[in-house]
Amino acid sequence: MITLYVSPSCTSCRKAKAWLEENNLDFTEKNIFHEPLNKNEIRSILSLTEEGTSELISYRSQAYQALTVDIEDLSMNELLKLFEEQPSLIRRPIIMDDRRLQIGYNEEEIRCFLPRKVRELELAEIHRRLAVEDTA
Repeated sequence: MITLYVSPSCTSCRKAKAWLEENNLDFTEKNIFHEPLNKNEIRSILSLTEEGTSELISYRSQAYQALTVDIEDLSMNELLKLFEEQPSLIRRPIIMDDRRLQIGYNEEEIRCFLPRKVRELELAEIHRRLAVEDTA
């Protein structure tokens, strides 16, 4: 099951939700301001990142700009607590299932959430179109 973590005023979050609905993918939506992420959820997200916490932090957010501590100096538990207390520090949207993660909305990368069969059919259609163009 896909989980979509969003905030209400986030344009990218709305795009991600629309894309999931348009592609008929089942997902659970969670507003991180009404239902803040707990430590286990944050750990789960971090376990799927390639670059760790730096992928998850919204460096352009007002909350980050207002921090009086250096995030690099925090222990993991302190950082998890900070994310729980200040969800606006977290980049959005977060789209994840048990194997894949996308932070932020990217039209090409979000396709990884399509079932393999759908991606294979789309790739076959692209190859067919290219073959038709080559013979024209």
